[in-house]
Amino acid sequence: MKIGILTSGGDCPGLNAVIRGAVLKGIAVHGQEFVGYKDGWRGVVEGDIIDIPRTMVRGISKQGGTILGTSRTNPFENGGGPQVIKGHMDRLGIDAMIAIGGEGTLAAAKRLTDAGIRIVGVPKT
Repeated sequence: MKIGILTSGGDCPGLNAVIRGAVLKGIAVHGQEFVGYKDGWRGVVEGDIIDIPRTMVRGISKQGGTILGTSRTNPFENGGGPQVIKGHMDRLGIDAMIAIGGEGTLAAAKRLTDAGIRIVGVPKT
């Protein structure tokens, strides 16, 4: 299974620690593959990703902010929406997402989940 991770909304401490924990556990225990969406929902809407191997998350838990970048993009505006996002996921072979963010991020994740996209939310507020 290939999982995409995004961090969205305001920057804060702990985002890198969540990325690290998900990637290390997902690879070691479940044999999953991870990619990161660059700059939150913007990367999701545009299909802009980077690979996240184990080596990339070593030592990041003590760094503030996020190695993936963040934005306040609304995934339902500016050419986004469930069909566009699902199309990018299919093209990139991404099976599910982990959305790390606050109220707005998780509200968008819920709407996308209701549209059939597999997302797990991690609250930061």
